[in-house]
Amino acid sequence: MFFVQLIFENVYTRKMRTVLTGLTIAVTIMTVVAMGILTHSLRETAISILETGKADFSIAEKNVSDVLNSSIDEKDLATIQQDPAVKNAIGVLVEPVYLDAERPFFLRIGIEPEDAEPFGVSLIAGRIFDANAPDELILGYRAARDLDKTIGDTIQLGDDAYTIVGIYSTGQVFGDAASMLPLVPFQARLRKPGTITLAFVQVEDEAQIEAARARIEEALPQLATIRTESDFGQVDRNLELLSAANTGVSALALVIGAANVLNMMSLSVFERTREFGVLRSVGWSRQRILIYVLAEAFMVTVGGAIVGVALGFLAVQFLQDVPTLRGVFSPSYSSDVFGRALSITFGMAIIGAFYPALRAALLRPLTAIRHE
Repeated sequence: MFFVQLIFENVYTRKMRTVLTGLTIAVTIMTVVAMGILTHSLRETAISILETGKADFSIAEKNVSDVLNSSIDEKDLATIQQDPAVKNAIGVLVEPVYLDAERPFFLRIGIEPEDAEPFGVSLIAGRIFDANAPDELILGYRAARDLDKTIGDTIQLGDDAYTIVGIYSTGQVFGDAASMLPLVPFQARLRKPGTITLAFVQVEDEAQIEAARARIEEALPQLATIRTESDFGQVDRNLELLSAANTGVSALALVIGAANVLNMMSLSVFERTREFGVLRSVGWSRQRILIYVLAEAFMVTVGGAIVGVALGFLAVQFLQDVPTLRGVFSPSYSSDVFGRALSITFGMAIIGAFYPALRAALLRPLTAIRHE
């Protein structure tokens, strides 16, 4: 009990230094948490688009800046459909449109009406659109609820007005907050004839998935098949760059935090040289001195980290209101983000305090007591 009390007293005695070091740590941890949540959430949003359809795997163009910039020729879709393992290969044209301030990233999905059911679309009410109707669409039930729209109503998407002829459900949040239109008229409106954004593939037998993927990528090397999150980096460079930036920010945070802890603990050890000499002379072991100094560093670092996590949550709330992120950034709080923040916190304390703690532990009692 005395040992713990002594640690608290030493931290409290140097209030200004403790507060300034804690604030630096708080800002670095805030950056790690906010950047981590942003990266993870944007990745989840992008992957959700690839999971809109009921498929064993998705196909997109390789190395595009954004998955929605993917461009697949319908002739390539025909090649995919010819693979012996493929049961269905459904092509969709995906294009976001500004709907309102709350929905600046509203998805329009062009699809052939006969592909809707295999794609995973279940009509709740109304009917499917006609294949050649340029002014008809079906609306996801979440979008219909949020916009207070029903069958027969008109909805304005960009410069075009559409009549809602059906309400659908896909069982996927992003898909149910979107709209679906007949593919060919939609391609004509966007001046992208014969072009789709993504293909969703269903195979005859699950055991053939990897073989089918390999054959498709060999036949069409400009395309990438995506089945798991780790495959996603092949089709979206922006998010990969953001992930790399997140890793860089974490490494920089560790260096900055460790440097501040090193500075604080080095000064503390230098100022208390005689104290350590007295403690050694009354029987404290080198191991106990080492733990004593490290514990002080951990107390300051963990305190700063707790404040940093709270600031990180506030920063995320602020980011949600940034116009360019609204509708795209929906916070997803992953345990990996907080695990990384915790690892960096302990890394700061250990790396920053180890040398000062070792120096204090190796002091000779008589030399330390005579220190001026």
